Amino acid sequence: MSTLPPRAGRRCHNALNPLHSALYFSPDLGKELGGIGIDDPAAAYFAARAAALGAVGPGTVTATFYNFNHELVARHVPAVWDIASPGEVLAARLRAADSTLRRLLGEEIIASPEMAEAAQLALRATEGCTRHARPLYAAHADLPVPEQPHLAYWHAATLLREHRGDAHLAALVAAGLDPLEALVSHTATGKGMAPRWILATRGWRRTDWEDASVRLRERGLLTAEGELTEEGTALRAGVEESTDRMDLAPYEHLGGAGAARLTELGRGFLATAFAAGAFPADATG
Repeated sequence: MSTLPPRAGRRCHNALNPLHSALYFSPDLGKELGGIGIDDPAAAYFAARAAALGAVGPGTVTATFYNFNHELVARHVPAVWDIASPGEVLAARLRAADSTLRRLLGEEIIASPEMAEAAQLALRATEGCTRHARPLYAAHADLPVPEQPHLAYWHAATLLREHRGDAHLAALVAAGLDPLEALVSHTATGKGMAPRWILATRGWRRTDWEDASVRLRERGLLTAEGELTEEGTALRAGVEESTDRMDLAPYEHLGGAGAARLTELGRGFLATAFAAGAFPADATG
């Protein structure tokens, strides 16, 4: 039984993950990867997030990313590794993380004692993570920890995000939600991305979305209006609760007070980043 308050780990994840994810919406990432020859936005995303795995093929990326159309992945992987090696991509990604955080948070926060404290707490939490059955986390856990506190914080947030993400995919599979059904049902919760954004970035067609919606309706999970039924709401809640259980260890390791403090610090950084325009306005809704 956990010693933490209910959903403490989820709250901490929700405070840290968006700042990690802001990199993938940042023009700085496109600039840095463009500088090493990767100009296509989809290729840039696949390379930046998968580089820790090495020069893998499309099957590995599709498996670990889960909700992208394999056809889109195969269009760019493994060809992207002929343009730049995984090591070059990781170096460019870290440079982009540096410039993105400096732009969104400002130099005062970057150099603050609070940032150093947050980095220390987040890294301590990662000591509770485990590698087995968590490929994206395990690959990132093999990377060195950056020396500068804001980059160490971003690195730790990345580890915690991928640790939970790997668990989340297991929960989706257990719930019988295929990649597009997972996207459709998540959007129906009101917390997911807008369908037009998903279709534009994940490689799916509108007919694929509609087919997935039909399958969910046939299972009694979605209404004709595209809203979750009572059963659908319970299924999605169960997915999150299962993910919470599989992702509890790092926050148990950090302890209740540490997790609460990291959540508080992360929320403060995130509020500043949101105010600075970290995410496109049309990504949700």
